[in-house]
Amino acid sequence: MVSLHDAKGWRRPAVCLGIMAAANALAFATWSALLNNFAIADVAFTGREIGILQSLREVPGFLAFSAVFCLLFIREQKFALLALLCMGIGTAATGYFPTEYGFYLTTIVMSVGFHYFETVNQSLTLQWLPKGQAPHIMGRLLAVGSFATIAAYALIFLAWKWLELDFHLVYLAGGGITIAMALGVWFTFPQYKEEVVQHKHLVLRGRYWLYYALTFMSGARRQIFIVFAGFMMVEKFGFSVSAITAMFLANAVFNLFIAPRVGALIVKWGERRALICEYIGLIGVFVAYAFVSNPWVAVSLYLIDHAFFAMAIAQKTYFQKIADPSDIAPTAGVAFSINHVAAVAIPAIFGLIWLKSSAAVFLIGAAMAAVSLGLSMLIPHDPHRGNETILASGDGKVAVPAE
Repeated sequence: MVSLHDAKGWRRPAVCLGIMAAANALAFATWSALLNNFAIADVAFTGREIGILQSLREVPGFLAFSAVFCLLFIREQKFALLALLCMGIGTAATGYFPTEYGFYLTTIVMSVGFHYFETVNQSLTLQWLPKGQAPHIMGRLLAVGSFATIAAYALIFLAWKWLELDFHLVYLAGGGITIAMALGVWFTFPQYKEEVVQHKHLVLRGRYWLYYALTFMSGARRQIFIVFAGFMMVEKFGFSVSAITAMFLANAVFNLFIAPRVGALIVKWGERRALICEYIGLIGVFVAYAFVSNPWVAVSLYLIDHAFFAMAIAQKTYFQKIADPSDIAPTAGVAFSINHVAAVAIPAIFGLIWLKSSAAVFLIGAAMAAVSLGLSMLIPHDPHRGNETILASGDGKVAVPAE
């Protein structure tokens, strides 16, 4: 077992986080790039079925709080790698089950891996990175994920355009590479020693209420983008697999350059100002989505949307600054579950709204962004324990862990 400070060179924790981020991005990029075309072309999905699929995909996210109980039996680092393996298996199997219920099943397997990995990875990132450098390094990690996404989209584009590969072969390749990368990290990187022992029970503290509220609204709002922005491109504008992949590729290239700069900007501006900027921008983007009629404008909005979402780093570093160090792992699971409370219901419900009016879906998203904007204005300029909100009393002793 190696101390975080003793690990040097390629064995540093940041490198380990980067490789895991790349593996995660590769599998998810493969799954999501083909999602809407596979759903429509091979499984004959409508807005109703895609909504149900996305709701099922979010159920493991809602149950992410259970990750803290798994830590009673396995270390976080190994748990993250097991989750990556599960995600790779679910992705690799997707193309072999081109039926409604088969697609639901493989999506759940992929999603279990994805959401448990995201939960534990967020905890490890906040524990392993120093507070002063965290936004900047997290921006770099996003860029690493974007680079892996670029590689996945480029290969999918070439394979589909020139080699005419089937869905099942592309899914198999994307999931298989993720499995190989997870196993590589398992056998080559050391186990890092915990500097602060994490609580192994659920933690709900009153002084974290603003973080919980921001997390809830983020999950609700983001689902509208994840589920319906890409679906609109295929259903409304008739984008092919190669066109969707090219759009995703352009978005990943854009994020490769923008994410590190966003991280540096958060260090300079602070969490309050960064989040206010994000939510003002998202209001405009969602309103524009509601009325867009030109596919090139829609693609531009998609790119801008992702640029603003990169600023969500500020939400995580806000929590890092106000949290008790031993609360990070259990709160990561609780926060991920809170993030997915609305996410479980929104895709199915909004899928029905979509059948009546696609514009209404995006206008509701704009309203959600407006609520988030109001919440972000409660973040103090210098958040820390005892100064969690502009309304904080300053004693930092508002609540106790949940039983």
